[in-house]
Amino acid sequence: MRRPDPSEYFEYYGRYVDLVPDGDIIAILAEEMLRTLDVLAAVPPDLADYRYAPEKWTVKEVIGHVIDAERVFGYRALHFARRDPASLPSMEENEWARASNAAARSMESLAKEYALVRESHIALLKGFDEEMSTLKGTASGYEFSVRTFPYLMAGHEIHHRGVLLDRYLGSGGSGS
Repeated sequence: MRRPDPSEYFEYYGRYVDLVPDGDIIAILAEEMLRTLDVLAAVPPDLADYRYAPEKWTVKEVIGHVIDAERVFGYRALHFARRDPASLPSMEENEWARASNAAARSMESLAKEYALVRESHIALLKGFDEEMSTLKGTASGYEFSVRTFPYLMAGHEIHHRGVLLDRYLGSGGSGS
């Protein structure tokens, strides 16, 4: 699956696509999953509920958000690949985070769910051919190609892993 051209997504999302290295996106999704799981395994128990500012999410809520966003991106890819003409709504991330119950869960359960969601999307994406990857649809009022979504999955994950490392865990780095 080729990297999407900037004309295949709303410009805001370029910040995530640009974080994804060149290469086989399926392999990149698997590699990034392992990097994120390593970070999650290193979160000390006393930091799982930490917020770096009063209105910011906890570590657990960040992971819940990454899981939710990945599911949305995966559904959008499936929806467009199946040639469904219906437009898809936006995801109101802060409302979703408040309703997610991530803060009440263990880091282990969130990490397991994240891995299962990522593995299911890898399996889904492996079944898409080149023609399917170029199909387009509308989500959040903007047109996207199917092949944009695996890049959004990876780039969004890389972004939030960097946030976890920089603002929560104090490890620095770009998240990769």
